[in-house]
Amino acid sequence: MTTITDRDALPQQRNLRTELPGPKSRELATRRAGAVAAGVSSVMPIYVARAQGGVVEDVDGNVLIDLGSGIAVTTVGNSAPRVVAGVQQQVADFTHTCFMVSPYESYVAVCEKLAEVTPGDHEKRSALFNSGAEAVENAVKIARYATGRQAVVVVDHAYHGRTNLTMALTAKAMPYKLGFGPFASEIYRVPTSYPFRDPEGMTGEQAAQRAITSAEKAVGADQIAAVLIEPIQGEGGFIVPAPGFLAALSKWCTENGIVFIADEVQSGFSRTGKWFATQYEDVVPDLVTTAKGIAGGLPLAGVTGRAELMDSVHPGGLGGTYGGNPVACAAALGAIETMMAEDLPGRALQIEQIIVPTLKEAQADTPAIGEVRGRGAMIAIELVKRGTKEPDAALAGAVAKKCHEQGVIVLTCGTYGNVLRLLPPLSIGDDLLREGLQVLTQALASTAG
Repeated sequence: MTTITDRDALPQQRNLRTELPGPKSRELATRRAGAVAAGVSSVMPIYVARAQGGVVEDVDGNVLIDLGSGIAVTTVGNSAPRVVAGVQQQVADFTHTCFMVSPYESYVAVCEKLAEVTPGDHEKRSALFNSGAEAVENAVKIARYATGRQAVVVVDHAYHGRTNLTMALTAKAMPYKLGFGPFASEIYRVPTSYPFRDPEGMTGEQAAQRAITSAEKAVGADQIAAVLIEPIQGEGGFIVPAPGFLAALSKWCTENGIVFIADEVQSGFSRTGKWFATQYEDVVPDLVTTAKGIAGGLPLAGVTGRAELMDSVHPGGLGGTYGGNPVACAAALGAIETMMAEDLPGRALQIEQIIVPTLKEAQADTPAIGEVRGRGAMIAIELVKRGTKEPDAALAGAVAKKCHEQGVIVLTCGTYGNVLRLLPPLSIGDDLLREGLQVLTQALASTAG
């Protein structure tokens, strides 16, 4: 197997050689302004030359600590050896035939792996696509086709993508939906479980009943094709529902012939300390959507579900020219092998044991930290104005900016823009992670006051 040689290895340490952005990044920013649409924005002002493990090196030679993983994509680390080896071999063999024209083994092998690692021991089938939004859109198609119903229920704070249908499924207007309507119809939004902001003492079961009552009043259970939910919400703020919420929703779906779809695009593939976040609640979805961490950085997504649902669609009803591209499939097989061989779910739990105590300690001294939450290597801080639960988006932005200036990549999220989220690659070393957290906690202390 091809590996990264010592000569090519990128040292796993933060190293700032210039101000950020440096001169070469500034030059690229000027070129970008004349070529790239203004609607495409970037969090960091630097331009990347290399990335490996837990660090990113820019074109000026600055090495930054990566606590974002390209939004939960490089879970196995950038340029992971098994991913690199698989991609190199596949590129040499062939780059594309279109599975719908001339199929190939790696597509089948990825679907076999998806059947193995996704929740439940029932018979499963999968279909492969290019992005999380495309996977979600196809899951909705399958649910509607299989049930003969039209309505889809989603929850507050949801994010499901940027296509027309997935914008309708997404809760947050800015920047995802504003000005892009009209949107797809037959989408119904209900309350979710948000323990930090729910009435004190509300249980998961009570939150589920609130959602169910809203859905039954708005549309009626017999009209609903699917309930679509992120088991841990991503863009909405890394919201972990109260125990019992997902199980109660899933049970109601089963009782009413409704397809329960788990959007595991951000929370799947070892990220939360289990292969999939629904496993924390012993919930077995009817359909699971995956993307992001599935292929070590290459574009690939999937819908995996009960065989009778997946096989209900007529031949030709699912697919796409690039869906399940052979190079991306090779990368996915390398990424999944890495997760298994290196026990990356276990590594995510080790990362949690470093991050959460550090942030809890900071919370004790920083009233602006309303809550520390998440699972595994999917952890967030919700920032609020002192003495209240009023969201403080300005503070979140200021803390993130200070981290960026010090060479640590962190991301914000949340319906109110007031959440800092940490998504380190699971290959990051403990010392590097602690250094990144030190920069973050110092930024919190100096900015929050």
